[in-house]
Amino acid sequence: MSAHWEHFAHEADVGVRGIGPSKPEAFEQAALAMTAIVADPAAVRPAERVHIECEAPDDELLLAEWLNRLIYEMATRHMLFGRFAIELGPGWLRGTAWGERLDPKRHDPAVEVKGATYTALRVGQENGAWIAQTVVDV
Repeated sequence: MSAHWEHFAHEADVGVRGIGPSKPEAFEQAALAMTAIVADPAAVRPAERVHIECEAPDDELLLAEWLNRLIYEMATRHMLFGRFAIELGPGWLRGTAWGERLDPKRHDPAVEVKGATYTALRVGQENGAWIAQTVVDV
């Protein structure tokens, strides 16, 4: 199984789902799915690196915290991220996001992601793959 991401339908917002052979890869793919709501992740150059650390009492809340920290970095740095690498431990995440400043002409942003919610929030294994999903407010 290769790691990948997908969107799922959810009323006015958008569901993001990361799928991978490991939990960290599922978290990375969920972040890519979130980027893909805004623009094509393949069009984002890894020009700058941003380090992110967060803590939460369980994997589900850690996923929401990870995505919300990325949303914060995207908003305050005016950046998009197209590549991610993370390490996970009990209650903590250390990650790196690579990206570049948003170029409206080249990236053609569709919407702004406002925040990761607790709706449909889930981290777990299914058929041997890790799944990390939630709904994001757009």
